[in-house]
Amino acid sequence: MTLRIIATGGTFDKHYDEITGQLNFSHGHLPQVIKRARITVPLQLEQLPFLDSLDMHDADRQRIAACCLRADETSIVVVHGTDTMRETAEVLGAAQLPKTIVLTGAMIPYEIKNSDALFNFGFACGIAQALPHGVYIAMNAQIFTWNNVRKNRSAGVFEKA
Repeated sequence: MTLRIIATGGTFDKHYDEITGQLNFSHGHLPQVIKRARITVPLQLEQLPFLDSLDMHDADRQRIAACCLRADETSIVVVHGTDTMRETAEVLGAAQLPKTIVLTGAMIPYEIKNSDALFNFGFACGIAQALPHGVYIAMNAQIFTWNNVRKNRSAGVFEKA
C-alpha cells in the first residue's frame, strides 16, 4: 500500500515569528513530521500553496479535489486548517471518489509545545489505510464522516453534527 499526503497549510504548518509575534507560513513541517512519526509505508508528499483555511475559496477546494482524483494512491491524508476543514470534506465527499480520504490538522502549530499535530497526523495516516472508501475527518483520536461533523469552536474540538 502507498499513501499520499497532501499538505495545504493551516495551523499545522504555521511558524511563530518571534519578531512580530504572529503565526505565518514559511517552509512545511511534514518532511520532519513524517520522519518523527517513523512512518514506514511508502508515501508521496504533495505540498500545495499553504493557506490558512479561512482564506480558502472554492477554487482552492477544487484544487485539493483534483489532486485526490489524479492521485494513483487510494489512501490519502489531507493536512488542512481546522476552521474550514468540514467545507473541504464536503466538496471531497460530493465527488464520490473511490478512495479513502482523511482530513486532519492541528489546533496548535506543530512547532509549538504540546501541539496535537504529530498525533493527529500519525492517527490519520493509520486509519487512512484501514477505513473503507469515503471521506473522513480525523482529529484527536476520533473519526467523523464528512457529512456528520462540526467544529465546536468554544471547546476547541470536533464532534458529531
